Amino acid sequence: IDSAKRGIGFVFQNYALFRYMTVFDNIAFGMKIKKTPPEKIKQRVTELIDLINLNGLENRYPAQLSGGQKQRVAFARAIAPEPKVLLLDEPFAAIDAKIRKELRQWLKTTIKKLNITSIFVTHDQEEANEVADEIIIINNGRVEQNGSPLTVYKKPATPFVAQFIGENSLIDNYADF
Repeated sequence: IDSAKRGIGFVFQNYALFRYMTVFDNIAFGMKIKKTPPEKIKQRVTELIDLINLNGLENRYPAQLSGGQKQRVAFARAIAPEPKVLLLDEPFAAIDAKIRKELRQWLKTTIKKLNITSIFVTHDQEEANEVADEIIIINNGRVEQNGSPLTVYKKPATPFVAQFIGENSLIDNYADF
């Protein structure tokens, strides 16, 4: 199947914005590939620029944006063609800690509002706990545990999960207690 028809949006950790395209054109890109009528593109991009709080920046280029703004443009570009699933590959890795925390809250709220199934890949436990409804911990291609953030934290299923979450979760010789 043609990759444009798979119904999957992808947000990369390095933004992957086209530096020679404006914010508007970056967001519109996927819709243009799908040959969406220009009036629908304009309407959708305008909605998304409002959603990502970048009104007035439509004609700026990526080099004129902050890291957080670039990531929000990347997010809008990924959801513009209305995918069924959104994949996010460590989307906040290149952003400083303060902005990262703000974007996590914004992302969780926005994904719920859009009601889109999302898979968020991260190595940051705090980020996973804050953003996820369900966490799946994978080790060497094998699922070690899945469940709510609270369940995974309180009841690690394997020693790997316990170590991944933090050394405090692993107790040696618990029979001695």
